[in-house]
Amino acid sequence: MTALAPATGEPALAPGEPATAPGAPPSPLRLLVRNPLALTGAVAAAILILVAVFAPLIAPYDPTRPDFTAALHPPSWAHWLGTDDLGRDQLSRVIHGVRASLQIGLLAVALAFAVGVPLGLAAGYYGRLADSVVSRLTDTLLAFPFLVLAVGLATILGPSLLNATIAIGVSQIPAVIRITRAETLRLKHLDYVAAAVANGGGDRTVLFRHILPNSLSALTVQATVGIPGAIIGEALLSFLGLGVQPPSPSLGVMLASAQAYIAAAPWTAVFPGLAIVAATLAFNLLGDGLRDILDPRGDSR
Repeated sequence: MTALAPATGEPALAPGEPATAPGAPPSPLRLLVRNPLALTGAVAAAILILVAVFAPLIAPYDPTRPDFTAALHPPSWAHWLGTDDLGRDQLSRVIHGVRASLQIGLLAVALAFAVGVPLGLAAGYYGRLADSVVSRLTDTLLAFPFLVLAVGLATILGPSLLNATIAIGVSQIPAVIRITRAETLRLKHLDYVAAAVANGGGDRTVLFRHILPNSLSALTVQATVGIPGAIIGEALLSFLGLGVQPPSPSLGVMLASAQAYIAAAPWTAVFPGLAIVAATLAFNLLGDGLRDILDPRGDSR
């Protein structure tokens, strides 16, 4: 029989049970924990980020130092993932390659948001000329597939880590503009925005205190699903020689070097490929989970 609280007559809380208001929606953290795929993605993404941050401390060897006496050694206790054609430790290179991929992924997404969010806000809020100009720019960029546009920009700018980041970031700008514009068009007609305008709020107040904060859920989801695309873009550019330059470790550079040895030493290609799959899958699962949690229209889909 359920015990009653002495003063209110309502069911008493069990020891350790959180006191939440009846009918209150669960917190985003609880929703994330209840979603096994999203929780798996969040844990995997956190592990990858920790590996990237502490790569110099975790890597057992110098990723750029060759050891010609240990060239193409299979996985062993000395080299858990084997060695490449120059005798460099594969585990150390994969760890630093994940670091390079996440670095480019995060910076490229940050660049896309720095440019795309203001343009999307202007297009959605002001409309007319601003919307026409931004929409034509977006349509022009969307005429090229993401990877084709990234490769083209990287070729024009030249091969380097910075130019690869710029190329991938510019390629992701159209998606950010479209998300921001759509959220602005949806939110600017709501009552609280009209009330802010009636109370004398200027455009800056409406945009940055009312519309942008209420668009953060959709933008957060876009950021998490944009990182996997940036990781794949970095791997492709580095594979083609347009991104990270040897001997600096990169997952794409490792795959390019492994082409000539894939039959005799398959581990040189398998482990960098698995690292790319793990990184993209982790952030995709996290993005799908955040979409279910943060999107207020998710129940209607």
